[in-house]
Amino acid sequence: MRNAHTMEVIKQFKEEGSMKKPPTGDPAHDVLGYERQPLDVMFRPETVAVIGATDKVGSVGRTVMRNLIGTPFGGAVFPVNPNRSNVLGIKAYPSVSEVPERVDLAVIVSPAPTVPGIIRECAEAGVEGAIVISAGFKEAGEEGADLERRVLEEARRGRIRLIGPNCLGVMSPVSGLNATFAGTMALPGNVAFLSQSGALCTAILDWSMRENVGFSHFVSVGSMLDVDWGDLIYYLGNDRNTRSIIIYMESIGDARSFLSAAREVALTKPVIVIKAGRTEAAGKAAASHTGSLAGSDEVLDAAFRRSGVLRVDDISDLFHMAEVLAKQPRPKGPKLTVVTNAGGPGVLATDALVAGGGELAQLSPETIQNLDSFLPPHWSHGNPVDVLGDAGPERYDKTLEVVATDPQSDGLLVVLTPQDMTDPTATAERLERHAETRGKPVLASWMGGPAVAAGNEALSRAGIPTFDYPDTAARVFDHMWRYTYNLRGLYETPEFVEEDETDRDRAEEVLAAARDEGRTLLTESEAKELLAAYGIPTVETRVARDAEEAVRHAGEIGYPVVLKLYSETITHKTDVGGVRLDLPDAGAVREAYEGIRDSVAEKVGEGHFGGVTVQPMISAEGYELIVGSSLDPQFGPVLLFGSGGQLVEVYKDSALALPPLTTTLARRMMERTRIVEALKGVRGRAPVDLGAVEKLLVRFSRLVVEQPWVRELDINPLLAYGAERLIALDARVVLHDPDSEEKDLPRTAIRPYPNQYVSRAEMEDGTPITVRPIRPEDEPLMARFHEALSERSVYMRYFHAMNLTRRTAHERLTRICFIDYDREMALVAERENPETGEPEILGVARLSKNHVVPDEAEFAILVNDRFQRQGLGTTLLERLLEVGREEGLRRITAEILFENRAMQHLGKKFGFRLRRDLEEGVVKANLDLLAGQLIG
Repeated sequence: MRNAHTMEVIKQFKEEGSMKKPPTGDPAHDVLGYERQPLDVMFRPETVAVIGATDKVGSVGRTVMRNLIGTPFGGAVFPVNPNRSNVLGIKAYPSVSEVPERVDLAVIVSPAPTVPGIIRECAEAGVEGAIVISAGFKEAGEEGADLERRVLEEARRGRIRLIGPNCLGVMSPVSGLNATFAGTMALPGNVAFLSQSGALCTAILDWSMRENVGFSHFVSVGSMLDVDWGDLIYYLGNDRNTRSIIIYMESIGDARSFLSAAREVALTKPVIVIKAGRTEAAGKAAASHTGSLAGSDEVLDAAFRRSGVLRVDDISDLFHMAEVLAKQPRPKGPKLTVVTNAGGPGVLATDALVAGGGELAQLSPETIQNLDSFLPPHWSHGNPVDVLGDAGPERYDKTLEVVATDPQSDGLLVVLTPQDMTDPTATAERLERHAETRGKPVLASWMGGPAVAAGNEALSRAGIPTFDYPDTAARVFDHMWRYTYNLRGLYETPEFVEEDETDRDRAEEVLAAARDEGRTLLTESEAKELLAAYGIPTVETRVARDAEEAVRHAGEIGYPVVLKLYSETITHKTDVGGVRLDLPDAGAVREAYEGIRDSVAEKVGEGHFGGVTVQPMISAEGYELIVGSSLDPQFGPVLLFGSGGQLVEVYKDSALALPPLTTTLARRMMERTRIVEALKGVRGRAPVDLGAVEKLLVRFSRLVVEQPWVRELDINPLLAYGAERLIALDARVVLHDPDSEEKDLPRTAIRPYPNQYVSRAEMEDGTPITVRPIRPEDEPLMARFHEALSERSVYMRYFHAMNLTRRTAHERLTRICFIDYDREMALVAERENPETGEPEILGVARLSKNHVVPDEAEFAILVNDRFQRQGLGTTLLERLLEVGREEGLRRITAEILFENRAMQHLGKKFGFRLRRDLEEGVVKANLDLLAGQLIG
């Protein structure tokens, strides 16, 4: 961390960065390549106006001016102040409109009430970006919140991007830009630091000067009125000077924007976050500070896992992880080998490792035997490997060489305490050759002070991160493994869950009927009907309005039976004595009916009693689970899985996840609970089919995302018994207020699968096809699709040759199949293979939004050679343009090779204007969707 870091970038992107520019929607393009970005005005301005600049000593306006002119960034600075002729010897102007040059960036330090008018003036003057340092907005109360709304209105009207308000400002040390009121300029480096606390920025800045830590960008985001985490993460993901992004966060802001950008960038650059507000008291303090709602901390953890973000708890770990992930490879698993010359530090490292979810590697017999051949007889004969206090450089060197080859080990931690016989410097120099050890990370803890300083420097030069204490190093290793685990979840190929059992129309009828009656609570039978519409098995449930009807139903179902309260108003039946179990005969049923009726009348009033439901008594030995959904104020619908039954709140064995789920995400959700170990089979019980549970969770998540009127949904208990039996015994569904507008209902933090774009079509030979958005589960189909392509088709699509191994690489195909439907849309044309009966992808069309101009997108199409000239390209482009219109796009573009006559002809067919660009060697195609006219 104390010198410039290097970061390994996925080889695929390095290689493909040298080709001619492909369509930006191609996931194989050079993701680190530079093109103009909308936030360049914040980080690379050529002209800056400081509105509110002044000579007054100690003022923010003076400090900002001094910083901008004190560290030249290659641009001009213009003070704006109607009451001064000059500021710090530089001519001042009464307003931004009177500045003699066009202003790129306005830095505003004037009082909050003046800011809306200033933003309006900036828009009229053509200013593209603004940093509002001024405070006194929503953090000050309702009057300030109203000011914010007016500022945002003016910024949106004038198409101005805005950072702040209530922020320290922006630094770009690499270019020299210092648009802050900090006391000093950060050192240049390749770590981007984003913070919601301006005061923390100044503290980190002061610390960084002492520790010689550098930054590519240093941003105080303030209230995030406009530019938010997602905007900044995406921008920094494309910034060549940034190798990792570290964030101090108090509130998430636009959750969908954050998750979308983080997931895209995390695959190539670490995104590391410390989020304040884990405790209730801290959450209230953070909300007061930012003026924003705070959601559940557990939900935030789930969101970070879903997007590949690494969360840490200490500020020091932010910088530790930025350093380690830049210097060392990520571990492939959680098992660490510790080499030490003292027992105590090894024990401390072990405790910290296990507490953080890591494991000690179990050394193989071969490794033990090899160590026995040269270590003293009294070495530890296990892990931690205690090489004893008299260990010299050679013993450390040989030990590390042996344990590094053990297949059970995923990483190495080398600990040294400075004893009389120890040479810390020589030992460190001897270990330099192990800095890159078979793809496993190597960490070190040279404990002590001046005696180990030179050794620490030698290790750092070699790229081996060093830590003062071994427990810190072990904790860092745990963070590394968790980061690997999170990223792996982004591109593990899930299993497809069929939708044959889904009846969306019936589900909507059930919900509409309740809303039409003005109800927000479904009855138990309605709730189970809703579940059944999504293929979730439920116990047979019959409604009885009197005791004799209950007896009749019980006789038809077969004894023993269960009676439960039937009510349109009561959600928790057991609280009012509304459940009777294991009823063996008609007499027991009559007695139970009367008992439930009397209990409800006594506790809440007879008006809440609508009868009972009669259900078979399921007595099979099994496990009671809970599957649920509720709303988080920031992330919308959130899913829950865990141990169920009446004591669910007591056991608190559950895990959260954001919908929609895949089977991979469902399995990871289950793995975070204790009950999952029991489901695998314990004490003679047969294991439960975990794959069936995964698929049920996927169906449940589909229900949640496709039925926005559902506010809360609980299946408790979901009984899991036998090898494959899952059945919902009880369910509770709460709806949103029926008077709500559907457009105002909470949306999911991650855009769900866009079913509305699934359609049917035919090829020219009459073959029926389905055109639908691509899914993560399509990776195997996409691999077979690419295997069938000719080299010419590949060249026409990607502008360069690409061998089969690279085309079908898992890492590449995951970026093609695992897409964010808000950022891009890929449609596949699919048929049923007549020989195998299996689905087969015949063509793919992709529409990728332009990050510079959000209402524009670029398209590309690729069709299997065997099925070209059969109308597939026409169908795919037609559907793609329909999607573009539905998504509110204004313009669609494409770049086509000169020799790709077929694609040029297809573009003309749909009204694209074609223009040959001799400099880039492509034909540029443009179509204005909204105006219905050709544009150049």
